[in-house]
Amino acid sequence: MISERIQKIEPSKTVELTARTARMRREGIPVTGLNVGEPDFDTPPHICRAAKEAIDSGFTRYTPVMGIPELREAIAGKLARENKVRYATDEITIGPGAKQCIYAALLALCDPGDEVIIPYPCWVSYTEMVRMAGGVPVPVRTAEDFSLDPEAVRAAVTERTKAVLINTPNNPTGAVYSKESLEALARLAGESDFYIISDEVYECMVYDGRKHVSVSSLSEDARRRTVLVNSFSKTYAMTGWRLGYLAADREVTAAVNVVQSQMVSAVNSIAQKAGAAALAGSQDCVADMVREYDRRRTYLSGRLNRIPGVSCRQGEGAFYLLPDVTAFLGRTYHGKKMEDDLDLAEYLLERARVAVVPGSAFLAPGHLRITYAASLETLKDAADAIEAALGELEPSV
Repeated sequence: MISERIQKIEPSKTVELTARTARMRREGIPVTGLNVGEPDFDTPPHICRAAKEAIDSGFTRYTPVMGIPELREAIAGKLARENKVRYATDEITIGPGAKQCIYAALLALCDPGDEVIIPYPCWVSYTEMVRMAGGVPVPVRTAEDFSLDPEAVRAAVTERTKAVLINTPNNPTGAVYSKESLEALARLAGESDFYIISDEVYECMVYDGRKHVSVSSLSEDARRRTVLVNSFSKTYAMTGWRLGYLAADREVTAAVNVVQSQMVSAVNSIAQKAGAAALAGSQDCVADMVREYDRRRTYLSGRLNRIPGVSCRQGEGAFYLLPDVTAFLGRTYHGKKMEDDLDLAEYLLERARVAVVPGSAFLAPGHLRITYAASLETLKDAADAIEAALGELEPSV
């Protein structure tokens, strides 16, 4: 009998859709995948060379639970240099991806029944990871423009609040939280005594002159209360390498290490050498990718807004758009009614052969999440197919 705890957990909608898209492709059905949050670039050559050198030198054994000193030193330098916050190497832990780091932090911090406030729309895994850790997710709506609303967070705080879990730049909205809103959140954390788990995996992908701010850099108290999580996956196109990290106050990091020691033992040694090379090498490859993402963002948001019935904010960061498609709900195709955004996503997959994610998976019903981590040519073809398919939907009678 499967445990009651797991029976209550929703499978990841993005993972499910990715698997379905792969099956369709294996069956010879062409599908354009705009559903996966994954860079379409190859991992930069200097990072791959470092991995090959690690293999050739026999660096293939267990490493410390926290990760190799070389990588933790490089991360400490990066955080001081770019994020303006200082962590000692024993306040940094390496994990197999940011996702694992977040889950380990939740396990380390949450007792059964503790509440974790999550501004939404939010990444699909946050609520379920909180539940798996024994906590209670408390979704709190962001502002109309998807910016962080500190007063809404304040209204949700109770004596059981253990943490607020934020993601900036944001998946799925592309919002970049302002320094002022993060300062307000940090003050509230001090007043009400809770942690801030800050998922910053899209930090390098900011546009229109916006700046990413790490909440831990705002004050010494904010640093003490923040669990900063980041990853190599998005910044360096290293999703398959499974390499992330966490930086926090020593007490928190020590607790996370207890979790990691029993759950993963250590992170892939070769990937760690590659990560150290990524931080030590030229960052031109990152800048080049971000410039291309910005070009795609501008194109696709404009293109979607030209489709009658679609309303799409451009977003200031990450590589996602979250267009509002409520105008199409209730319409029909050959008698099949689009009851919700899940039906609409299914319809676009079958009719347009374009895979997108229903917004309800991110607590954003009536929307679709679309990634622009695809070539401009691919995005143009996909937008044409989406417009044609939406144009075939008929008003319900």
